[in-house]
Amino acid sequence: MAHEDLIAHLRRTSGLGEGEAARVVDEVLFYFGEPVEEFVRRRHVELREQGLRNEQIFELVAAELPVRLVLPPELSLRQIRRIVYG
Repeated sequence: MAHEDLIAHLRRTSGLGEGEAARVVDEVLFYFGEPVEEFVRRRHVELREQGLRNEQIFELVAAELPVRLVLPPELSLRQIRRIVYG
């Protein structure tokens, strides 16, 4: 089972059962595992449905991104090496 320590913590602190805690962890990981491009597209649709215009939407999304946990881009071994060695 992945993230056993987090599931155990949720069980201790929330009173959730093991299955419920595991589902909560899975949902949170899925939510924050969204790639940045998908997040931007999804938020655009959600905010358009609320009646906001693109100018407002782009500003809101730009403000949300720095505090949003998003899935990092996939890096090749070469890209990782370049990060380390320049």
